[in-house]
Amino acid sequence: MASPLSFTVDWGDLVTTTMEDRQRTLADNLSNNNAFLAFLKRRGNSTSYTGGREIMEELAYAQNQTFLWYSGYEPLNIALNDTMTAARFPVKQAAIAVVISGLEQIQNSGRAEAMNLVMQRQKIAEMTFWNAMSSGVYSDGTAFGGKQIGGLALLVSKAPLTGIVGGIDAAANVWWRNVAFDQTVDALSTVSATNIQAYFNKITLGLKRNSDGIDLIVADTNFYAFYLASLQTIQRITSEGGSSVGAGFTALKYYGAGKEVDVILDGGKGGQIPVNTAYFLNTEYFNYRPSKSRNFTVIGGERANVNQDAVVKLMAWAGNITICNRSLQGVLF
Repeated sequence: MASPLSFTVDWGDLVTTTMEDRQRTLADNLSNNNAFLAFLKRRGNSTSYTGGREIMEELAYAQNQTFLWYSGYEPLNIALNDTMTAARFPVKQAAIAVVISGLEQIQNSGRAEAMNLVMQRQKIAEMTFWNAMSSGVYSDGTAFGGKQIGGLALLVSKAPLTGIVGGIDAAANVWWRNVAFDQTVDALSTVSATNIQAYFNKITLGLKRNSDGIDLIVADTNFYAFYLASLQTIQRITSEGGSSVGAGFTALKYYGAGKEVDVILDGGKGGQIPVNTAYFLNTEYFNYRPSKSRNFTVIGGERANVNQDAVVKLMAWAGNITICNRSLQGVLF
């Protein structure tokens, strides 16, 4: 029987194929392990961005002003009026490297040893990538010199009267502002188990538009604990197969404004949502837009540098999170 050391290991091919085998898993894990992205995926609001300088979101910002009641030969209003525009979101990029030095190639020259080394480094790269992306979901897009994706801190701002989102200035466009409740200045006072349902009712009713309303509340540990305590014996835990986002999330139900809404905890160990924050989201108006050609795709050459004894492969992602209606979104903080 031949020694495992007699096998020739093609390190460039080994790293590439291992990463390619895992890229679909990483993409799925990202959406399945983040409550907000899982909701978008379930709604079908996770669509590939296929090209262009920016990611465009068409949106209606005004009603058609030509409607009128009339009688007989009375002139009708045929004036052209603008009712639609577009929000423009930049394409953000991220990448992580898996590197094997020449010395490590020698030391792990058997096929089993080689596979183990690559797989372990790939798993660490995946965890790092996932944590960074999950953090980005709640970011304002200013980290890394503004290169991070624009998450909920940008799209559902705690200071909604100002700021440019999707190229549209909220200060000049009232219709492009989300709702924000600051517990330190609101009449309901500091959030507690006693008043959190009153806060939920107030915010949810404020975001109601006919049959349209929020379908997801994402809360940190503190606010989630207050809501849990407020329910006492009538608490209802969501179950997979129902309307909940699925197994793996700590979830409760909120019943208000004519809808059943999932209340998801995302503030436990490893949670990325800011402390004392809850987002009230109508996920119909969000989109997760990964690039079709850069959705955890393996890229890069065989060598880290021409003068370096190492093999490097990159896993890359590009895209952003977009929104087409901010006025039906809210945040409590």
